[in-house]
Amino acid sequence: MDRHPEMRTEADMTAVGVPAPRWSKAGLTFHADGQAHLFLANGSRLYGIDDALLGSFLGRANDDDALSDWLAEHQLDAERFIDDTAIDPFPVHAISLAVAQKCNLGCTYCYAQEGEFGGRPKNMPLDIAKASIDALVGGVTPGERVNIAFLGGEPLVNRDVLRAAAEHAERVADEKGVQVNFSITTNGTLIRPDDGEFFERHGFAVTISLDGVGQIHDAQRSYKGGRGSFDEIIRRVTPLLERQRRMQVSARVTVTPGNLELPRTLEDFIDRGFFSVGFSPMLSSPTRRGEMDAPALETMLEQMIACGGAFEEAVVEGRRYPFLNMVNAMREIHRGTHRPYGCGAGGGYLGVSAEGAYFACHRFVDDGAGAMGTVALGPDETRRREWLSDRHVHRQEPCSGCGARYLCGGGCHHEVIHRGRPACDFIRGWLAYCLAAYVRLSARRPDFFGAAPVRPV
Repeated sequence: MDRHPEMRTEADMTAVGVPAPRWSKAGLTFHADGQAHLFLANGSRLYGIDDALLGSFLGRANDDDALSDWLAEHQLDAERFIDDTAIDPFPVHAISLAVAQKCNLGCTYCYAQEGEFGGRPKNMPLDIAKASIDALVGGVTPGERVNIAFLGGEPLVNRDVLRAAAEHAERVADEKGVQVNFSITTNGTLIRPDDGEFFERHGFAVTISLDGVGQIHDAQRSYKGGRGSFDEIIRRVTPLLERQRRMQVSARVTVTPGNLELPRTLEDFIDRGFFSVGFSPMLSSPTRRGEMDAPALETMLEQMIACGGAFEEAVVEGRRYPFLNMVNAMREIHRGTHRPYGCGAGGGYLGVSAEGAYFACHRFVDDGAGAMGTVALGPDETRRREWLSDRHVHRQEPCSGCGARYLCGGGCHHEVIHRGRPACDFIRGWLAYCLAAYVRLSARRPDFFGAAPVRPV
């Protein structure tokens, strides 16, 4: 796969005399389309600047007082978009139901410890699923939207409860005038034709865990007896890909040092008809197997940028190219997203265990570090308040001094708590590429975004 002509590595740019992207507490400076650009962390604002202005900025970027004066001089100052105040707990709008804390696969890196979360295998009873849904719908106002995700383990192990719960959710949501969206993350090995009919009828977003093509996938996601699962998954998922209309069938790839051929994987899954394909590095494994180290993350970044180059070419040519990481990045940059948290865990989103306990998200199920109350007694508002205060990006280090802090939000809470932040350079490298790609695409295909907020200075 050829790289986009403007998609250069730091070594490439240095060799041709173009300054490499440079992060500071204030944000990022980079070149794209032959011009210098300035991304300011405060408000996620993006400007085109000349090289003289770039030089004067870099001389002040890490001196708070000098930078403040410089921003004011060039009319780039602004009130703080995000202050130190933690978000107060607010009504939950999304839950995940661990309908099956058990799994038929033995994935080498599974955060859920082969689906059982370190305990005995168990299924969620229907009464707990219904009570969780009733609490969710009861906590919002008519006209609002709620999201219900079915997870595990492998959720289709408990198919009957999953289906009954979804149908119950539609009834109670309809009675209250609330909209409900469904999703499921599954390993795909148990999907039946009637599951496809059910998902299509209820408009499910279906995510299939696939870690590569053929033997590359099989090395990481085998049955517990060691047999590979790729061929069986493709056989069962293909009918869903052919019939998706209301439902959307996507592939999620967990990246380890053993499956770093990302462009090949992306092209294969797009050709098979997946609605979107996304990659996520394995940063925290209970067994430490499959965790990404610095060299693997560096390789992953190169592979991600190669995939991004293919995305850019497709957009310029008017072709749909569903590389989810890139789609999301372009959307977030265009919206000017700036946030104090990496996700909604512990805030608007909670995970529910098979036994009816609330946790900060699906990854914290049965992990006391993310305990948030019970369905029977309700969310623990004191705990949620403490969580939102402690996890604020201004209280995380080295996040508080990172120019990417409001795009990143501090990263996955589960990974940070259990391993720290080994992927900061990867994240900054990816965001630097995405910001430059956004500039290029804004110039070449402005209709892709509408009016692109890249401001001249």
